[in-house]
Amino acid sequence: MLKISKKGQLMPESPIRKLVPYAEAARARGIKIYPLNIGQPDIETPDVALNAVRNYDQKVIAYSHSAGNITLREKLVEYYKTVDIDVAADQIIVGAGASEALLFAFQSIMDPEDEVIIPEPFYANYIGFATNAGINIKPIFSDIESGFALPPIEDFEKNITEKTKAILICNPNNPTGYLYSKEEMESLRDIVKKHNLFLIADEVYREFTYDGKTHYSAMYLDGIEENVILIDSVSKRYSACGVRLGWLVSRNSLLIDTVMKFAQARLSPPTYGQIAAEAAVNTPAEYFVKVKEEYLARRNAVVEGINNIDGAFCPNPEGAFYVVARLPIDDSDKFCQWLLEDFNYEGQTVMFAPASGFYSTPGKGKDEVRISYVLKVEDLKSSIKVLDEALKVYPGRKQA
Repeated sequence: MLKISKKGQLMPESPIRKLVPYAEAARARGIKIYPLNIGQPDIETPDVALNAVRNYDQKVIAYSHSAGNITLREKLVEYYKTVDIDVAADQIIVGAGASEALLFAFQSIMDPEDEVIIPEPFYANYIGFATNAGINIKPIFSDIESGFALPPIEDFEKNITEKTKAILICNPNNPTGYLYSKEEMESLRDIVKKHNLFLIADEVYREFTYDGKTHYSAMYLDGIEENVILIDSVSKRYSACGVRLGWLVSRNSLLIDTVMKFAQARLSPPTYGQIAAEAAVNTPAEYFVKVKEEYLARRNAVVEGINNIDGAFCPNPEGAFYVVARLPIDDSDKFCQWLLEDFNYEGQTVMFAPASGFYSTPGKGKDEVRISYVLKVEDLKSSIKVLDEALKVYPGRKQA
């Protein structure tokens, strides 16, 4: 009998996408679905990026440099100067999304069975990337009661072994929306320096901060310049998820040389994605002002709505466009599937991502869901109404 690889068997399903067949069946029955399961904004991609693709007039769509077009990398250098990050074009390697950039980082700094420490809950696909690279995740639990603040640094310390090679954070965080402070980042710097680890910083949501708070990049940290690996993308910043264009930034020349070998092995990043990304850097500043105002209104609608539901709780995050909410339910996987298979309110239902898929510790997140506030405020309010009605009749509802 033909067999599937062990790695293939270990590769997890996406908690964000695994319910799609149930959603498709619900739509076929005429049910309107509010899709809050995936970080796909409905904000329009900037015209400057769309027009660059429309106006591309080369007769051949050719390979680019394996590190990405030099014009794109130089444009990114200009962008980073606007956020007080000083890097050079040869310290940037472009990939097919931040996903490929992060996978290249894992493969370049860790051997099979090595370990990366990540505060959980974390972006679910980190598990897939780690499985692909043959490495292990050591989760450090963060609590919903604290709004998913950085766990005590002692929790990191006691989980560091000879196999530990890196700490990975997402700031602002997906799935929680938590924005790590300068003080929290400096505490990570100290432990990274003490144990000579890499600090991988996924900062794809940098632009989305609220309540007067600002983003503090890992690239600002003194004393660990060669330890920091920055992961970035156009997907969320410019509402261009389908462009599939991201990149890795590092001041460590040995790391860049190593990542380059992986980049060469897959030839080059996508041409049209690079065209769109290079143009997107010229997006006017007022675009982000309006987008942040819209996301702030959406966040407020979701947080207020969830906290007005009996037995539910939602922290008030200061970044990204996600929240993790605790609901009075027995099992988030069962609940999210039930919403699509067995429930509707006035012909409507809602699609969430079970938060269990954002933890690697078994049993965590069973009463939590991730909500992406990527729809208009009125749709979000309707979604919360649907959720409230669903919880009134859900067979697995927990009693207070």
